[in-house]
Amino acid sequence: MDYDPIKLEIFKNALISIAEEMGAVLRRAAYSPNIKERQDFSCAIFDGQGKMVVQGEHLPVHLGSMPLSVAQVIQDLDLGPDDVAILNDPYRGGTHLPDITMVAPVYVPGEEVPVFFVANRAHHADVGGMTWGSMPLATEIYQEGLIIPPLKLVNRGQLDVGLMKLILANVRTPEEREGDLITQWSSDTLGTRRLLEIVSKYGLTQVREYMKALQQYAERMVRAAIAQLPDGTYCFEDALDDDGIDSGPIKIRVRVSIKHDDVTVDFTGTDTQVKGSLNAVYAVTLSAVAYVFRVLVQDDIPFNAGCMAPLKVIAPRGTVVNASFPAAVVGGNVETSQRIVDVLLGALSQAAPHLIPAASSGTMNNVTIGGFDPIRKAPFSYYETIGGGMGARPNKNGLNGIHTHMTNTLNTPVEALESAYPLRVMAYCLRHNSGGAGVFKGGEGIRREIKFLCEAKVTVLSDRR
Repeated sequence: MDYDPIKLEIFKNALISIAEEMGAVLRRAAYSPNIKERQDFSCAIFDGQGKMVVQGEHLPVHLGSMPLSVAQVIQDLDLGPDDVAILNDPYRGGTHLPDITMVAPVYVPGEEVPVFFVANRAHHADVGGMTWGSMPLATEIYQEGLIIPPLKLVNRGQLDVGLMKLILANVRTPEEREGDLITQWSSDTLGTRRLLEIVSKYGLTQVREYMKALQQYAERMVRAAIAQLPDGTYCFEDALDDDGIDSGPIKIRVRVSIKHDDVTVDFTGTDTQVKGSLNAVYAVTLSAVAYVFRVLVQDDIPFNAGCMAPLKVIAPRGTVVNASFPAAVVGGNVETSQRIVDVLLGALSQAAPHLIPAASSGTMNNVTIGGFDPIRKAPFSYYETIGGGMGARPNKNGLNGIHTHMTNTLNTPVEALESAYPLRVMAYCLRHNSGGAGVFKGGEGIRREIKFLCEAKVTVLSDRR
């Protein structure tokens, strides 16, 4: 279609601002520090077919996989006006159980089916399971927490109190979970209202046309970036240390084949799924692939369904990059996703060494601490991913103490952590000389020392430590 590039830019920024405002609701109204302080959430807008149009500048591991959640909701549920669906099932479009997604349809007067969808995903600091924080050394998904298939949490604007009670009965911190879930509902409600305002201003036909134009534009830009790479097949292999149950490395192998402006990413040869939780579902692998090829585009484009159009992903079933039910998967989302990015960047460094950085810290450094707060006389559950060093770039040093690649959260401020939990931060600083040496140095890691003010249980899920 022919479109006015100025108007396209206006539509792009208007839609992105809606996704960002949805995120602002989560940031300002959520109960848990993990959502309101660390901003461990993502928001996006989808067309009537469930294809992503825009997203906020949130977490890559959420945003690349959220389209599968929306597609599953559309397939499983008949959503009416003012309905809101909830799910966290990794085998139905989710990533891991702590990430709870809410999807709402957007109806326009005169239309019998949803014309758009809005969705958000937030990491909840506890969803049940074997351990506080729901990041256990599990061998099956049932041990990791409450599994929620696509269900209506809100029906015609009315909360399903029975479903909410069921969810809260299976978590250790029900008050915090309830507050966060209600905030997610509010985020979708605001996104719906803002989209209706845009439709009222420009008309449904024009909004649909420019949503399609944004997807086509993103596809063209990604194809243009791919076309700059030399045709060929580029292979790389890396490994996770072990899964915490069996010793020995877990290999991830990739073959990236570039032909003109199309790419095939083939993970054949990757190790089979493991006993522990470092299995990634297909949605996580798709997110990692989408992230890597999106960052190859230097221009400011929306990440949407068009970015994935040039990409074919082959992830053999039953491997650590496409696990089969009921494999444990909580670590696949946070750890295996990082290694998938590493192997993809390793392969692409052979085609475009001037674009690709050295390997970063390679882990999200997941820490969960839970117990009973004797002062508040209530249970608490703290979750955080600790940042690390970014790999050196082709022409400059790597960044210090940040979250890289599939995570894009903040570190919990010391004041917020200490006011919310019976914990004291004794040290929080960079680990000097921890980055890789070279003409351009790798970024420094982080040292975070926490003192317990009461008895608590700790889980650390990390790699290369």
